[in-house]
This record gives sequence, structure tokens and C-alpha cells, in this order.
Amino acid sequence: MLAILLALAATAVVAPLWVRALGRNAFYLLALVLLGCLGWVIANWLDPQRVRLAWAPSIAMNIDLRFDSLAAVMCALILGIGTLILVYCAGYFEDDEPRLGLFAAELVGFACAMFGLVTSDNMLLLFVFWEATTVLSFLLVGHNAEQAASRRAAIQALLVTAAGGLAMLVGIVILGEANDSYLLSDLLAGAHPPSGVAVNVAVALLLVGALSKSAVVPLHFWLPGAMAAPTPVSAYLHAAAMVKAGVYLVARLAPVFAANPVWHPLVLVLGLVSMLLAGLRSLQVVDLKLVLAFGTVSQLGFLIVLVGIGTPGAALAGVTMIVAHALFKGCLFMVVGIIDHGAGTRDLRRLSGLGRRAPVLCGTAILATLSMAGIPPLLGFVGKESALSAVLDADVLTGAARVVVALGVVLGSMLTVGYSIRFVWGAFADKQVAEEPAPGTTPVANHPSGQPDATSTTADGRLGWHPPGALLLGPPAILAVASLAAGLMASRLDGALAPYAETLAGQPVSHLALWHGLTAPLTLTVLIIAVGILLYRLRDRLVESAHPRLGNADRAYDATLRAMDRLSLRMTGAVQRGSLPLSQATILVTLIILPSVLLALGGRTGVVLRPWDSPLQVVIGAIMAATALAATVFRNRLASVLVVGVTGYGCGVIFALHGAPDLALTQFLVETLTLVIFVLVLRAFPATIEQSRTAAFKVHRAILAAVVGTVVAVLAAFAVAARTAEPIWHRIPDAAYRFGGGKNAVNVLLVDLRAWDTLGEISVLVVAATGVASLVFRSRRFGSAPRATDSPDYDPDLVSWLPAGRLVDRAERSMVLQITTRLVFPTIMVLSVYFFFSGHNAPGGGFAGGLTAGLALTLRYLAGGRYELGEALPVDAGHILGAGLSLAAGTAVSSLLLGAPPLSSAIVEVTLPVLGHVKLVTALFFDLGVYLIVVGLVLDVLRSLGARLDSELDETEPTSVQGGSGK
Repeated sequence: MLAILLALAATAVVAPLWVRALGRNAFYLLALVLLGCLGWVIANWLDPQRVRLAWAPSIAMNIDLRFDSLAAVMCALILGIGTLILVYCAGYFEDDEPRLGLFAAELVGFACAMFGLVTSDNMLLLFVFWEATTVLSFLLVGHNAEQAASRRAAIQALLVTAAGGLAMLVGIVILGEANDSYLLSDLLAGAHPPSGVAVNVAVALLLVGALSKSAVVPLHFWLPGAMAAPTPVSAYLHAAAMVKAGVYLVARLAPVFAANPVWHPLVLVLGLVSMLLAGLRSLQVVDLKLVLAFGTVSQLGFLIVLVGIGTPGAALAGVTMIVAHALFKGCLFMVVGIIDHGAGTRDLRRLSGLGRRAPVLCGTAILATLSMAGIPPLLGFVGKESALSAVLDADVLTGAARVVVALGVVLGSMLTVGYSIRFVWGAFADKQVAEEPAPGTTPVANHPSGQPDATSTTADGRLGWHPPGALLLGPPAILAVASLAAGLMASRLDGALAPYAETLAGQPVSHLALWHGLTAPLTLTVLIIAVGILLYRLRDRLVESAHPRLGNADRAYDATLRAMDRLSLRMTGAVQRGSLPLSQATILVTLIILPSVLLALGGRTGVVLRPWDSPLQVVIGAIMAATALAATVFRNRLASVLVVGVTGYGCGVIFALHGAPDLALTQFLVETLTLVIFVLVLRAFPATIEQSRTAAFKVHRAILAAVVGTVVAVLAAFAVAARTAEPIWHRIPDAAYRFGGGKNAVNVLLVDLRAWDTLGEISVLVVAATGVASLVFRSRRFGSAPRATDSPDYDPDLVSWLPAGRLVDRAERSMVLQITTRLVFPTIMVLSVYFFFSGHNAPGGGFAGGLTAGLALTLRYLAGGRYELGEALPVDAGHILGAGLSLAAGTAVSSLLLGAPPLSSAIVEVTLPVLGHVKLVTALFFDLGVYLIVVGLVLDVLRSLGARLDSELDETEPTSVQGGSGK
């Protein structure tokens, strides 16, 4: 199983390359991969298997896979129909289809996620694959991203299914904690199912996730909207795979929770309502794809009812109908795609005579439709007969409930027969075609994609037709024939499907067969067919009106989003008044009140204060306090920034006095770089604050500031005094050397012991850098800074201390600074590399080394201008940021591939001829990623707040200089 998951994931990764090399023919190679995986499933059908790979046992997050009879059925559908869909794609798409390689990768990736979902034994792992299918569905439905309707459908499907998934996650956590295990196998093996209020809530939340995924009323509206997706997506996701995920989850949990008090009311009621309402809608809409979409919602409700009843007979009928539905609905969606391709429309009012012009396609559709309607000898008939028998014999239901469920299934099946006939008649019959949509009806001659039909007509006005090729017609024909063959061999199919039904408690399961004799289910089947034909004859009275009689869930969705937008605007307006002082005051007052109240009400320990360890601390503290007060009264912006910088340097000195050289070094570097950034920004502002903008002294602000400082100091003192156990830092130096192979505990903490924290922080750093660049450049990143050769004033014969030094305005050029930079820059870069390599055992590390390199680049920029920055490092800052993040994250993946915990370090010691004994800790590569990210961030800031601003200033205030233009 794990090998199949890895094979499918690897195939998804290489799919774009195959498509780029082979065009649409690459889909045949992709189909072979899925076909090979299907062979493994068939070979191991009756051989239950388990895989357990420990990953994070402390949080129950392990790779636990389980292959049993139910998983085998689902895997066969996922891989088998997925193979045919990929073959169908080779004929459906053209080589010039936009983003075809990405589409192929997403489709194979979806097959991988679905395979992982149905084979997961760990419920947390199941949720991961569950959400992966949600994201991939979003991408596939929105494949035609340039069309507004596709984007809307993709977002709608994402919001509904992701919200259901989050509800399901809460249910999984509650259930896992209540059962003391997150394994489905442990849950199913328990002699007594867990119970209680918490478990009931968990079951309800799990069902919300399942029903949203399987488009059950009232969360069904995303599925018809998703018909904006290309036909292969509809045939795979919305017939055979994704929508079956919720049905699978209900089927998986039914053996345990069918007797839970919230199970039947939710599953049976919503399933029957879906079957009836969606079946009626299928008789109203006039787009063939929407007929199948609402029919799918109806059939999914039917499946939910069957697998949710909780008896062996209903389980067998449910799994049979899962197979039957995947076969006939996958076939019919592909048939609609062929009609759309050949005729240029899906409007059944404009289609006529295709049965004569495409007899093979018509025969394929008729076979699949007969199975959908439950007509013998197709598999749909076998499943429907078994379902009626199971409902009538369901002893877990009360007499009244059994009658209601049976009546609902019969009525829903009648509707199914009616819209099945309507589908065949609308697609293939000879009839009078409508030139324009009838008054009062919704015009759906246009595709759900929002684009008008490219209908082709002959010279005499008849609808044109482009016959499909054999490879396009083959996949749906195979599914239709499979429906017939499975119905004829129902008794043999029973052996493959019955093992799942036997896992449920109850009467021995009745076996599948094409003929059970003259029984009540057979009588009901005859009645269903007769009334279904009558419903078809009454179709004109059921035509869709401008205002649907049963309401419009899509409009309710829009109204809900509008209401949420209005609520968010009102809440934002209430708590964020647009005043920065007010927002800050709210935060600070909360900081004062909440901790102070808790401190006053809670237990407190005695606080012992030592005024200072050294008289220098008093002097430095006084300087910091004085400069902080000075920053509040200075009107000169640069002076305010400088005195604020003094407080930062003072903090670094205090770190050094306390024996923390790493913190002191980092503080000095960060403070210096921050000052430079402030100076770069302040160039665009007046030197002093205008008198009109100068705020008068406000007593309440001063009081608030003093109280905040006092509260923070008091909280810190009590927090230190509250410690009763031995501080953990006593053990950190030994752990750093033992586990991380380094003597610098601070650096080892950052790149090894707490590397996950660092990875998250540098990810935020990259996102922040990208956001700043987006705000500054609006349309696109500035790219690499211009080089000296890009300047029109560049003269290669002129000699300068710096490559771009002559391009600086003579009035702003400093020869002393340029000469100093030329001499000092290599030294600073060597110091940066030294900090990087020595950081594991001495003060330094990737962060400090990157900051040092950033200061060197800053010096080059200040001395030589924006062109000098391009000469110093002619690389796009975004590329450096991406390389650093990839390298840091890659160390986590590498650890996993080597069988070690993610982000764990390995120590390699070798003796080399010249270098002697060398000790290499693999955390060095993670630290290199941090180094590159810091350098990239500094470069991004210099190019956005420095080089780009220089360019704009030159455009607004051109200056004539000897040797070049301004900075």
C-alpha cells in the first residue's frame, strides 16, 4: 500500500514533464501507472494487510494503513475508473490546452489522495488525505481559471467541503480521545462502542463532514455548480471518487455507530430528502450535465441511506450500489462530454437525431441509463433489488420508520426512472428542436463555465455532429459493458462484496443474484418502472421555472456569504475605528487589566529582587531611559530614530554583561540593520515633523505607558519567583552537545532541538518579505537590482574604487566611504562566513552570519548606490529567499527519507589528509537555509526601500552630475 501511495505521488510529480514531452499522449503512460496499481489491488483483494510507520507517536500521528474488503472495493473504483478517465483525457483534450501538464498532475494526485483516504487506519491521517482531496478538487474544478463561473464553482466547493472537513476534524479529536485511540481498527474491534454526550457530538460532527463531501441536502448545491469543471473531472470526482468519500466514511463507521441516537435521524432523513428533491430537480433542468449532477445528488442520498441503516443486507446493497453508480454515472458523464465535443451544446432542447448519427454512443448511453434506472439485467437492477429487500427486512428500524424509508426509496427510484428516460430522450431522440429557450425557463444552452455554446449547424439548419474517435468512445463503452457483465455475474460479484457486509451485526446477509423469484422487491420494481414512465410523460409540467418551487440552495449560499460579509464589516467597524492610538490603547489596557486581575486573585510567591549585578547596569539603564524619553519629544525624525537605536544597543550591552554573547551579537546586528532601514525610509519624509502634526503632551498616554511598564516588570518578577522546579536551562548545554553535537546551546536550540519553531519563523519571514515587496511594487517584484552596465552613463574606461562608484552624484559621493568599503567589504563577508561555520560551537550561526552579510551589502549600497548593489549581488532576492526556505524545509524531508525524525541532526566525523579531523553536523544545512533567507530579506529591503526609491526619486527630481545620474 505504501509503495502504491509513493508511486502515485511520484507519478503526479513527473506528470507535467511527461505532458510537456509527449503532449496529450502522456495520459496513456499515466493510465498505465494506475492500471499497474489496480493489478496489485485485485491480486490482494482477499488478503487483508496493514502497514504501520511510526512518525509522531506522542500525538498519535503515525502512518497507519489498512487494506480490507471495503478498502479494496473503493481502491478498485478509484484506480480502475481513474485509468479509463486518463485514457479519455487523451482524446478529450488538445495538445494546446492551457495548463494541461498541471491538470494531469492534479488528477493523478487526486487518485493518490483518494487511495490514501480509503486505506488510512489512523483517523488523523484520513483527515489529511480528506483535505488533500478538497484542495485538489478546488484546483481541478477551477481548471478554467480565466472564467468567472469556474472560479466561483471552485471556491464554493472549497468552502463547503473544507468547512465540513474542519467539523469532522473536531469530531475525530473528540472520538479519538474518548476511545483512547485514533485507529479505526481499534474502534471497530471494541466490544462496546463508545457512548456519551461527547461521543454523540463527535458522531454528529463526523456526519457533517461526510454529508458535505457527498453533497447531501442541505450541503448539496456545490456539486451542480462544479459542473463548470472539464468533463473528465466530473466523470471522476463527481461520479466515482470524491463524492464517494462521504459514503465511504459512513459505511466505515456504520458497524460501530449505527445504533447511536444521532445516527439514523441524520443519515436517513437527509439521505431521503436528497434522493427526492434532487431527483425532482433532474426532471426540471435542461442541461444534460446538470441532469446527471442532480441525479448524482439523488443517488448519493440513496447510498447514504443504504450504508447508514446498519444491517448486513443494507450494507451489501449499499456497496453494490456504490459500484453500480460509479460504473453508470462515470460512463454517462463521459457520454455528455462526447456530445458536448461533437455537437457543441448540452441543451436537450437543441439536440435531435444523435441516436441515428451516433448509434454506438447511443447504445453505450442506453446501457448505462438502464443500470441507473434499475432495469434487468444490469448491475443497477441487482443493487436496487437488494436495497428494497434490505429496507423491508431492516429490523433495526421501527415499523413506522421502516415504512417511511421504504416509501422514500420507492419514490426516489421512480424519479430516477423518469430522469433516466428523459436523459436518453433529450440526448438522442428525434424531436422538434427549440430555437430559443422557452419563456419563463432558465437558459442553460450556455455552459456552466459561463461561455456560450459553440454549436455547429449544417447548411439546412440541423445541428452538426463530429463523430468521436475510438479512444474517446472506448472508456464509457467499457464502463457500460462492465455494468451489464456485473449484473449477469452477480453471484460471482457477491464473493467480492459480501466480506464487508459480514462485519455488521445482524441476520446473515442474503446473497446477490439476478433472479430471486417472484418477491415483494420485484413487485415494487415493476411499480417503480411504471410510475417512472408516467413521470417522464408528465415532464412538461415539471419544467424548471424562473423561481423554483423548492427554493434555490445556490441563492441561499450567496445570501449567507453576503450576511457574513455584512457581519464582518460591522464587527470590524466596531472594534477597529481606524485610529492607531485607540487600537494600541485597547491592547495595552487589556495587557494591564487581565494579568493584574489574575495575579491578584491567584496564588503568589515571595519576590526577591537584586537591584543590580554591576554598577554598569545602572549607568546603561539610565542612558536607555533617557534616550527613550528623548524620542518622545524630538521633532527631528532622524534624531528620534537614533535615540531609539541607543536603547537597542543598550539592551545588547546588558545581554553581554549577563554572559549571553550570542544574544548580544544578534541584538547589535539587528539594531544596526533596523537603523539603516529607518534611514532609507525617512529619505522620503521631511526632516522634521510639521508643527500641525505634532501632538501635544497628553497625560493619559504618559500614565498608560508608565503603568504598562510597571505591570510588565511586576509580572516578570513574579514569573521568575514562581518557579519551583529545577530550570530546564540547566540541562540544555549537555543536551545540546549530546543530541545536537554543538557547544553553543543557543544555536543548537534554533537549528536542532527547536528547529520546527525556527522553520515556522523563517516561513513567516519569507511571507512578510513577499508581502512588503508586493505592497511596494504593487504589480511585480523589482527583480535584481540594476548593474553598472545598465546605466546610460556607464563608461568602462573610467576607474573607480567601486564598480559603480562613478555613477553616484558627485555632491553625494564620498571617496573615503568608497575606499573604506572597498577595503572592508571582503573582511565583513569573511566574518559573515566565520559566524556561519562557528555558530554551532561559538557565538554566531546562520542568523548572525546572514545579518553580517546583509550589513556588508548595505555598506556597498550606501557607498555606491543602487548600481553598486547590483554589482555586489546580481541575483533576484526572491530566488535567494526561495532557495533558503527550500533548503531548510528539505532537511526535514531528508530526515524522513533516511528513517529519522524530521529536522533531526546526524553527526559525521571523518579524517581528511590536509584538513585533519572534521566533524560535520547536518544541522549546518538547515542553518544555511536560515543564512540565505536573512541575506535575501536584507537584499529585498535594500532593493525595495533603497534601489527602487532611488529610481523613483531620479524620475521625479532629475539631477545632472558628472560621471552619471543620482543614486
